[in-house]
Amino acid sequence: MNERGHRLNFFQAVWSNKVLAVSLTAWLIAQALKVVTSFWAHGRVDLRRFVESGGMPSSHTALVTSLSVIVGYEVGFDSALFGVTVAFALIVMYDAAGVRRAAGKQAEILNQLITEIYVEHEFKHERLRELIGHTPVEVLAGAIIGVGIAIFFATR
Repeated sequence: MNERGHRLNFFQAVWSNKVLAVSLTAWLIAQALKVVTSFWAHGRVDLRRFVESGGMPSSHTALVTSLSVIVGYEVGFDSALFGVTVAFALIVMYDAAGVRRAAGKQAEILNQLITEIYVEHEFKHERLRELIGHTPVEVLAGAIIGVGIAIFFATR
């Protein structure tokens, strides 16, 4: 129900959810920036970067940091919900720069081994995705984007 007592349908309710809208906007902007940074690095447009994980900036981090900041603005920086979102954001950011980054490094090494061992044979193999996690700089860039987007929308 909205403030007038009218029942909102599901899509209207989701569309009007400021916390969700801000978080998804931060994610969308970070994903779009991956296409731009990939173009700068490689000199060609790769639209797959828009839907892939890893790379500059961390869209996971942008989403969770914007979520935390907009929740802080909406329900208070001293609320339990804000505390939960900050803890959630820290876990996601640690995972992005730690566990997922290590998995990407392992994929890189395995791909190198497969290439070196089987380069002269007819061994069929699928290359592993190497760009899974983020460097600390990519995570920091995502955090800056997320916080900036949330503050922009919260102060409007």
